[in-house]
Amino acid sequence: MKKHLFPLFLLVLGANVQAQQDFFAIAGKDTSSIVFNDFRAMDAVSGVSGEKLFSADTAAKVFSQDRKNIVSEDKNSYSHSQAVTMAALAYDPSNNDLVYMPMFSSNIYVLNAKTKEITLVENTVAKVTSCDINSHITRMTTGYDGHIYALNNAGTQLLQISRKGSQYTVSDLGIIKDDTSNGKNSFTAIETGFGGDMIADAENNFYVFSASGNVFKVAAKELKAKFLGRISGIPENYSVNGSAVNAKGKVIIASAKGGALYEVDLLTLQARALPGGEKPHIYDLASRYFANDRTSSVNALANIDIYPTRVDEHFINVNVNDKAVKGNLKLSVFDISGKNVMEQNLSVKEGSLNQQVYFKNLINGAYIVSITDQSGKVILNKKIIVTE
Repeated sequence: MKKHLFPLFLLVLGANVQAQQDFFAIAGKDTSSIVFNDFRAMDAVSGVSGEKLFSADTAAKVFSQDRKNIVSEDKNSYSHSQAVTMAALAYDPSNNDLVYMPMFSSNIYVLNAKTKEITLVENTVAKVTSCDINSHITRMTTGYDGHIYALNNAGTQLLQISRKGSQYTVSDLGIIKDDTSNGKNSFTAIETGFGGDMIADAENNFYVFSASGNVFKVAAKELKAKFLGRISGIPENYSVNGSAVNAKGKVIIASAKGGALYEVDLLTLQARALPGGEKPHIYDLASRYFANDRTSSVNALANIDIYPTRVDEHFINVNVNDKAVKGNLKLSVFDISGKNVMEQNLSVKEGSLNQQVYFKNLINGAYIVSITDQSGKVILNKKIIVTE
């Protein structure tokens, strides 16, 4: 997204009042090996754990997308929804879903954080072999285009997981190779590039944080990884196993070995420890935010929203429940290049509005919905994905 576009989106970045509702972690037991314990919400400001959403001991209800029925899983295998070796997680805010993959498995699981129901996507595209650590999926994130992306240890397989309605499909995008400038800091070498996690930015690039603390920028179109540097300000033996962007646009990292969570400036790669005293074992992190995204700031008003954010029925709902909002509002839709592709006027009566807005001639892709009040002040910015 070009730097000079969207001047109306230059809102003041503030504390994320919904931090524990859209920042998630795969947490492990207090052991030296990887043993999955639970999915939990995290506070991305303090680094303190919130609600435990689903654990290794929770009774799992798993629905197979392919077989279209409830399935019974072999809990003695590495390939089930509560496997001990979890290390890849992404958050899909359009349906409040946690998308994840066990390391020794090609299966994809989608956990609805509200209902606790799990969808099994039996994936035949990934080439995961239990005895080959290169093939294990350890990095996952939601891209700015709304798709989920997953990457194996060696970068030899970048998967795109797409949803249309309730159905998921998987595509293999290819092999990620080292940029010629990387030198000894190879993206494909176990000492410098393996493990860790990845995040996405607003231009649909990816940043891979290796377990060693090295950071690589991956251009999705070119499938090349460029070494950016090593994170400073973390302990020498700190293993970076989780990364996700917070509401301020900073990257939060966490370790499977246990330890403080750190906030990292993506420009300087300087880290500072979050103030919470917890030292959880974190195998992966996920959030709804993106690096370099000017729409990730907190909305000006808490009681105005649009939904759904993944639009597959050609309309969104606009809901206002705030007496401070009066008169006429303007809803504008921008594509990712900054072009205004649609406008509609809305009328609020006595601080209340619940209206459907239909989209016409919008092709599939990412858009920004902006709502301004009578004075022209932006009171909401939100990204949506049109899928039909």
